[in-house]
Amino acid sequence: MKKIVFAFAAGLLALPVLAKLPAPSDEAKAKAAEAAAKTAHAGKVDNYKLCLSMDKAAAHYFKTAAAAKKEVKPAVATPACADPGPFVPPVAAAPAAPANAAAASAPAPAAPAAPAAKDGAKKS
Repeated sequence: MKKIVFAFAAGLLALPVLAKLPAPSDEAKAKAAEAAAKTAHAGKVDNYKLCLSMDKAAAHYFKTAAAAKKEVKPAVATPACADPGPFVPPVAAAPAAPANAAAASAPAPAAPAAPAAKDGAKKS
Protein backbone atom coordinates (compact mmCIF):
# COMPACT_ATOMS: atom_id res chain seq x y z
CA MET A 1 0.00 0.00 0.00
CA LYS A 2 2.83 2.38 0.86
CA LYS A 3 4.43 1.72 -2.54
CA ILE A 4 1.22 2.64 -4.34
CA VAL A 5 0.81 5.87 -2.34
CA PHE A 6 4.47 6.74 -2.92
CA ALA A 7 4.17 6.11 -6.67
CA PHE A 8 1.00 8.20 -6.85
CA ALA A 9 2.64 11.07 -4.93
CA ALA A 10 5.71 10.92 -7.16
CA GLY A 11 3.46 11.05 -10.22
CA LEU A 12 1.65 14.12 -8.91
CA LEU A 13 4.92 15.88 -8.21
CA ALA A 14 6.20 15.10 -11.72
CA LEU A 15 3.20 16.60 -13.54
CA PRO A 16 4.38 20.25 -13.40
CA VAL A 17 7.59 19.20 -15.15
CA LEU A 18 5.55 18.19 -18.18
CA ALA A 19 3.85 21.60 -18.48
CA LYS A 20 4.58 23.55 -21.63
CA LEU A 21 6.18 26.96 -21.24
CA PRO A 22 4.60 29.91 -23.03
CA ALA A 23 6.29 31.32 -26.12
CA PRO A 24 8.76 34.12 -25.35
CA SER A 25 7.56 37.66 -25.96
CA ASP A 26 9.09 39.91 -28.61
CA GLU A 27 10.98 41.78 -25.90
CA ALA A 28 12.44 38.52 -24.56
CA LYS A 29 13.42 37.47 -28.08
CA ALA A 30 15.16 40.83 -28.60
CA LYS A 31 17.03 40.48 -25.31
CA ALA A 32 18.12 36.97 -26.26
CA ALA A 33 19.32 38.17 -29.66
CA GLU A 34 21.29 40.99 -28.05
CA ALA A 35 22.81 38.61 -25.51
CA ALA A 36 23.84 36.27 -28.33
CA ALA A 37 25.39 39.19 -30.23
CA LYS A 38 27.29 40.31 -27.12
CA THR A 39 28.58 36.78 -26.59
CA ALA A 40 29.71 36.52 -30.20
CA HIS A 41 31.47 39.88 -29.96
CA ALA A 42 33.16 38.85 -26.71
CA GLY A 43 34.48 35.75 -28.50
CA LYS A 44 35.88 37.92 -31.28
CA VAL A 45 37.57 40.22 -28.75
CA ASP A 46 39.04 37.22 -26.93
CA ASN A 47 40.41 35.82 -30.20
CA TYR A 48 41.92 39.23 -31.04
CA LYS A 49 43.63 39.45 -27.66
CA LEU A 50 44.90 35.89 -28.02
CA CYS A 51 46.28 36.72 -31.46
CA LEU A 52 48.08 39.78 -30.07
CA SER A 53 49.59 37.79 -27.22
CA MET A 54 50.78 35.04 -29.58
CA ASP A 55 52.39 37.64 -31.84
CA LYS A 56 54.10 39.21 -28.83
CA ALA A 57 55.36 35.82 -27.59
CA ALA A 58 56.65 34.91 -31.05
CA ALA A 59 58.42 38.26 -31.41
CA HIS A 60 60.06 37.79 -28.01
CA TYR A 61 61.15 34.26 -28.94
CA PHE A 62 62.72 35.38 -32.22
CA LYS A 63 64.44 38.30 -30.50
CA THR A 64 65.93 36.19 -27.68
CA ALA A 65 66.85 33.32 -29.99
CA ALA A 66 68.71 35.68 -32.30
CA ALA A 67 70.52 37.22 -29.31
CA ALA A 68 71.52 33.74 -28.13
CA LYS A 69 72.68 32.94 -31.68
CA LYS A 70 70.35 29.95 -31.95
CA GLU A 71 69.30 28.70 -35.34
CA VAL A 72 65.68 29.73 -35.84
CA LYS A 73 63.39 28.58 -38.60
CA PRO A 74 61.51 31.37 -40.38
CA ALA A 75 58.13 32.24 -38.95
CA VAL A 76 55.04 30.78 -40.54
CA ALA A 77 53.01 33.43 -42.35
CA THR A 78 49.74 34.06 -40.54
CA PRO A 79 47.00 36.61 -41.18
CA ALA A 80 47.21 39.85 -39.25
CA CYS A 81 45.16 40.21 -36.09
CA ALA A 82 41.81 41.83 -36.92
CA ASP A 83 40.44 44.21 -34.29
CA PRO A 84 36.65 43.56 -33.98
CA GLY A 85 36.00 47.14 -32.84
CA PRO A 86 33.45 48.20 -30.24
CA PHE A 87 30.23 46.28 -29.69
CA VAL A 88 27.38 47.50 -31.84
CA PRO A 89 23.97 46.12 -30.84
CA PRO A 90 22.00 44.48 -33.64
CA VAL A 91 19.47 46.66 -35.43
CA ALA A 92 15.95 45.91 -34.29
CA ALA A 93 13.92 44.53 -37.16
CA ALA A 94 10.63 44.91 -35.31
CA PRO A 95 9.99 48.60 -36.16
CA ALA A 96 10.67 47.99 -39.85
CA ALA A 97 8.20 45.10 -40.07
CA PRO A 98 5.01 47.11 -39.30
CA ALA A 99 5.95 49.77 -41.87
CA ASN A 100 6.47 47.10 -44.51
CA ALA A 101 3.26 45.35 -43.49
CA ALA A 102 1.31 48.60 -43.76
CA ALA A 103 2.76 49.26 -47.19
CA ALA A 104 2.00 45.72 -48.30
CA SER A 105 -1.59 45.83 -47.05
CA ALA A 106 -2.32 49.19 -48.70
CA PRO A 107 -3.95 48.84 -52.10
CA ALA A 108 -1.57 49.26 -54.98
CA PRO A 109 -2.09 52.37 -57.08
CA ALA A 110 -4.17 51.70 -60.15
CA ALA A 111 -2.22 51.10 -63.31
CA PRO A 112 -2.65 53.77 -65.98
CA ALA A 113 -5.34 53.02 -68.49
CA ALA A 114 -4.26 51.38 -71.72
CA PRO A 115 -3.70 53.92 -74.49
CA ALA A 116 -6.75 54.36 -76.64
CA ALA A 117 -6.61 52.99 -80.16
CA LYS A 118 -5.72 55.58 -82.76
CA ASP A 119 -8.79 56.92 -84.45
CA GLY A 120 -7.11 57.27 -87.84
CA ALA A 121 -6.02 53.64 -88.04
CA LYS A 122 -9.36 52.07 -88.87
CA LYS A 123 -12.34 54.00 -89.97
CA SER A 124 -14.84 52.03 -91.89
